[in-house]
Parts: sequence; structure tokens; C-alpha cells
Amino acid sequence: MPASVPALAPASPLAPAYRRAAEVMPELRIAEQTPREGAGWLRASDLAAGGEALAAFLAAEERQIVADYARPARPDVVASFALHRYAWPAGLLFTLPYFLLRRVPWLSPDDVSFHRAEGRLTARITAFSCLPDDPAAGLPGARAVRGEAALRAEVRRAAAEHLGPVMAAFGPRMRRGPRALWGAATDELTEGLWYLGQLLGEEERARAEAGLLLPGGTGPYAGGAAFRELPVPDGRTVTTRDRASCCLYYTLRPQDTCVTCPRTCDAERVARLTA
Repeated sequence: MPASVPALAPASPLAPAYRRAAEVMPELRIAEQTPREGAGWLRASDLAAGGEALAAFLAAEERQIVADYARPARPDVVASFALHRYAWPAGLLFTLPYFLLRRVPWLSPDDVSFHRAEGRLTARITAFSCLPDDPAAGLPGARAVRGEAALRAEVRRAAAEHLGPVMAAFGPRMRRGPRALWGAATDELTEGLWYLGQLLGEEERARAEAGLLLPGGTGPYAGGAAFRELPVPDGRTVTTRDRASCCLYYTLRPQDTCVTCPRTCDAERVARLTA
């Protein structure tokens, strides 16, 4: 199928956040365009619909796992890895402009396309939320909300409306129920913002913002950012958190666990974080 020709959209008030992200993480490229199809591109709505698009996405992930680990993975592990491959960058569509600009895009699955091999995203932004005193509040598509707490609620709702249909399509393949899936969403939003905060030189603020965004008890999300400090022998502390969901990495490398995995004891976390 030939690639569709993207229509370039005028830069939205969220564009500076996406440009800044590309400066510190060049492999994360977000273009404001109409969704693309063909030549490796697919819409998030195609993933949400399931069928052939989802099957092809999972098959590509299965091949990648064999190439990376020299062994096949269980179907639920393949699906878990594949969802992470999309949901981690997709979550940044919402958390980064909130973190950097206090603006939140509204993006349905039909507004976003993804290039799996290149990790690229396109976003068609027609509406966004912001604070009343934002200079962009008077622009077309702006939705001013009252205060920081209300804007955080907009982040959670916008991300949930985008990720929810995609996760629903992956759920049966992952053999996970709604609580586990929304725990995965909590982890993707938290750890994406945490990582980009490190790259931006604002890790401490990113952790604080993630804690305010996802304090726990904010349905449909399960769990919260839940950062905690661990003491180290020299008197300092290191930051960690316990994932709300399991990424299943241990099924491929039984000797390894993620540093935020509940299976990883605090003593090992300290050793690895201070190595």
C-alpha cells in the first residue's frame, strides 16, 4: 500500500514541547500532521480496532523479541511488549506539554499515527486544555480550566480517552483485566515523564508532577506514581518506585528484573542504582 501524503498542520501551541523533547531525545519525533498510513505507519485507531493491523503489530514485536533475546516469548509477553512500545511514547503526547507548557492536547486514537520501526508519532491537534491566564487561552480550540488541579484532571482524562480503546484491544492478548491494564497505563505515564524529566535536567520536578498527576485513587488508573526514597551507605538517598503492573521481562531473562519491579528487593535496587 503506498504511503499517504501527510498534510502539514500549522504549529499548535503545544509544538514547543514536542520540539524540546526531540532535542533531548532525538529518537522521539512527534510531528503535527494528519495521520499517516502505509510504509510502516498505522493509526492508533487501527490498533484499537484489532484485526489485521493489531495482528501485524504483534507479529513484528514477536520477530523483534526473537532478534533481541534469541528465544520466542509467550503470546501474552509479546502483547505486553507491543503495548509498551506504543503506550510509552503516546503517553508523552499528553504529559510533556502539560509538564513544559501547562497545556493538554485532546487526541482521539484516530488523531494519532505511529511508525513502529522508527518510533515516530504524528498528532492532529484541534483542541487543548490550558489555564485561564495562559496566552493561548483565547486561541481556537482552547479549553480554559480552573486551576492546576483541574488541569491535572484533564491530563488524566485526555490520556485515558486515548489509551483506553487501545488497551481494550490488547487486553485479551495480554490475558489481563481492566485493573492490570490501567496499572500499565499508570506506569507508562509515570515512567515516561520521569525519564524525560531526567533528560531535561528536571528530574526532581518531573517526579513531583507525576506524583500530583497520579497520586493513587484517580480512576480508571490503578495505583499511583508512588515514588519513594531508599537510603544508601554514604548517607544519600536514591529514588525508586514499585510498578503497578508487570512488564513480564523476567520471562525472557529470569536472572534479571527491572529496578522498579516489585520482585526486586530494596538492597538490590540500592546496589544497582549506585553502581
